[in-house]
Amino acid sequence: MAAATVGALFLRGAPLLRSRATRALSVRCLSAGFSTADTSPTLSGSPISSNEEASALHISAKLGAAPKPTPMTTPSDQWVDHPEYRKWKDREAEILEDIEPIVFLAKEIIHSDRYRDGERLTDEDEKEVTEKLLAYHPHSEDKIGCGLDSIMVDRHPKFRNSRCLFVVRTDGGWIDFSYHKCLRAYIREKYPTYAERFIREHFKRS
Repeated sequence: MAAATVGALFLRGAPLLRSRATRALSVRCLSAGFSTADTSPTLSGSPISSNEEASALHISAKLGAAPKPTPMTTPSDQWVDHPEYRKWKDREAEILEDIEPIVFLAKEIIHSDRYRDGERLTDEDEKEVTEKLLAYHPHSEDKIGCGLDSIMVDRHPKFRNSRCLFVVRTDGGWIDFSYHKCLRAYIREKYPTYAERFIREHFKRS
């Protein structure tokens, strides 16, 4: 009698057990599906749990937005508004503007095909070169010697691949001179306070 009763109870409970087992299996499968699709690895390779995500969100909300990074400044940036630096830059621009026309002319004479080798300068160009360059050469008197007849452009006596300016004397002799030396002497005379710094920065190869 007891055995029959237990058997009847088992038969009646079997569908319920199967239903629970099916639901449990479905939950496990569903959980496995989310775990496979939505698990995000951390830098260490371990997945982030929902508790960790919640903690991270809580911490972010507590701290607020991350501060913006402070831009780095270089030493040159710190000097831009310094009075002495501004004074130097203003005077540097003034010197450049002052010498630009004669520098352009000298380069045009020497480096372009405006004049052939051994050709005398035009009266206009000769006047500019004599008054704004040769007059300031540290050894202008020695260069002119017995007297200035003309200015010409020709190959450098030592460096045949380059050209330079020459003083042609009244006795027929001629001698080269550097227009860079003329410019440096002019700047030292007219801008004594800033001359050495300007020359150091703008005449590096001369």
